[in-house]
Amino acid sequence: MKINEIKRGMSNITLQAKVMDISESRQVQTKFGPRSVADATIEDDSGQMSLTLWEANITSVKVGDMINISGAYTTEFRDKLQLNIPRMGKLEIVKE
Repeated sequence: MKINEIKRGMSNITLQAKVMDISESRQVQTKFGPRSVADATIEDDSGQMSLTLWEANITSVKVGDMINISGAYTTEFRDKLQLNIPRMGKLEIVKE
């Protein structure tokens, strides 16, 4: 799937993209307790979008990495479409 094909309410998304930017991580309170979260910008040849990184995924990728994402779903935060990877989803580095 390409980034420009991703729409609100989609799930089980699989795509390959390049990590363009990663924000500083921050602590947020969730129903599971405090967790670390960061926002990454990913890009493919069709466009860019935001990817939410939780906990270990924050340090597993870096700017410039090509990644495969599978099992992801979309959410909206402040009217901006975001890609999220659930616990059962996968984020793998293709090449560094």
